[in-house]
Amino acid sequence: MSASVVVAGASMAGLRAAEQLRAAGWGGPITLIGDEPHMPYNRPPLSKEVLAGKAPFESLAFRPRASVADAEWRLGTKVLHADLDRRIVELDDGEALAYGGLVVATGMRPRRLRCPGPTAGRHTVRTLADAQGLREALTRPGARVVVVGAGFIGCEVAATAVALGAAEVTVVDPLPLPMVGPLGDLLARALLDRHEHRGVRFALGTGVTGFEGDDRVTGVVLADGTVLAADVVVESVGSVANTEWLDGNGLDLTDGVLTDEHLRVGGRPDVIAVGDVARFPNARYDGVPRRVEHWCIPTDTAKHAARVLAAHLNGTEAGPAPFAPLPTFWSDQHDFRLQSFGAPALGKEDVRVLDGDLDGDVLVGYHAAGRLVGVVALGGQAAAAAAARHRAELLEQPALTA
Repeated sequence: MSASVVVAGASMAGLRAAEQLRAAGWGGPITLIGDEPHMPYNRPPLSKEVLAGKAPFESLAFRPRASVADAEWRLGTKVLHADLDRRIVELDDGEALAYGGLVVATGMRPRRLRCPGPTAGRHTVRTLADAQGLREALTRPGARVVVVGAGFIGCEVAATAVALGAAEVTVVDPLPLPMVGPLGDLLARALLDRHEHRGVRFALGTGVTGFEGDDRVTGVVLADGTVLAADVVVESVGSVANTEWLDGNGLDLTDGVLTDEHLRVGGRPDVIAVGDVARFPNARYDGVPRRVEHWCIPTDTAKHAARVLAAHLNGTEAGPAPFAPLPTFWSDQHDFRLQSFGAPALGKEDVRVLDGDLDGDVLVGYHAAGRLVGVVALGGQAAAAAAARHRAELLEQPALTA
């Protein structure tokens, strides 16, 4: 057991990978490398409780299990390059670390708009520092807020900005409805109605072409020529996988790191990928490799991949079936919650209301090949509980390709 495991990425996925390696029987050295100065913390509250001033950082920090008390943490350090043939990882402080096993857990960073105009006043939400800076801007009296992107983060930030008393909150998106990608038209329309009822404005079906202002943003220029006055701009236009450090190794880095059905990278038994940087086939569905940016994925991927890597390092057989997680997500917006189990995006052509109605608590089912592949609840606790009751049914369904 003289080999060392290097975990590139010290957020939730990296922490869970280290813990699961210990649970899988790996007793050798583990080094975790992270570019943030903080120990791993919970990110979903950044766009809600932290932004609203209801949660201090101390409440976000994960408490590592005792099994990884001997792990080495290299925080505030960035991985610059990896040579997978030589099994070496190079750091930005000039050090090179040799490894026996490598965990790719470098996650994502926010995509930024490439538009002319000032950069001051433009924010993203990914790190604690991001959320702290945005909260300071949102709490200034009379703030006019433009959120670019009507996905999860965009809608959550818009809801939080309204609750903080922003003078105006407008969400811009080139798509015709908020969160239409994961939800489909039926539920996305209901979501739009609820946001508008609570004071959020929308400019849909148009994009951003530039920003006005001298030293900082004062206006957002839309593709149709409209200019939205703005003191604060939040860019929530997707993510970019942190994979540049893996360039030159012959890997498929088209959208994250492509893995096999056991989360191994590039056919190598000594390299695994976990968290939202991993693009993996899900044996529960159609086997098409996809990245999944849900909160459950770091733990799910870590548990499976760690068993595979630990078995290789220990010279034993892993024996797990192909990775087949049941995706889960939730999103708290205003006074309601979206709760999902399964893969609704695969069943958007056949959407049915299973319980309730679209004006109140509602449960919607998504179907593919004649069977239920996902459910999404919109509303209060009763709706979320109704969605959870379908979890067992979704778990028992055969694979779409079966």
